[in-house]
Amino acid sequence: MRRILIESLTHGSLTEPAPAPDEAALAELATKVDRAAKARLGRSLAIREVDAGSCNGCELEIHALSNAFYDIERFGLRFVASPRHADVLLVTGPVTKNMRQALERTYNATPDPKWVVAAGNCAIDGGIFRGSYACAGAVSETIPVDLHIKGCPPSPTDLLRGLLALLEHVGGKR
Repeated sequence: MRRILIESLTHGSLTEPAPAPDEAALAELATKVDRAAKARLGRSLAIREVDAGSCNGCELEIHALSNAFYDIERFGLRFVASPRHADVLLVTGPVTKNMRQALERTYNATPDPKWVVAAGNCAIDGGIFRGSYACAGAVSETIPVDLHIKGCPPSPTDLLRGLLALLEHVGGKR
């Protein structure tokens, strides 16, 4: 055990260094999302995240939006606990047979105008779970989807870009 400890201390880390943060670009992107939300809704954007049966990879990236680095609440974006307070349903994972009815109820409980974002490859087409006995299919097979964000999992920056695209383009159609 001592030998392994000494080796790990002398050889250093074997992981790659983290990419350099571009805080100015992130701040600009989040400010654009906040401005677009206030223009469309007159207030900040409220997001309800729904896990319809994912592996939790997408949830880790979504939760990263609330950490000290991204901190989307400083830009007026917030996650809410109830679909009754939400503007956007951010759905991850393929819809499992056990979650289908819960997703439909959540969608029906969300007041208009509401938008649905399918985040991650599994939410778009079932991903690696497609064809599973427990999988009912993609999110769009259960409820109408306004925007798909690709990735396995999509990065927090991709999620912010998706929300901005939703507010600028799809949001005007409703």
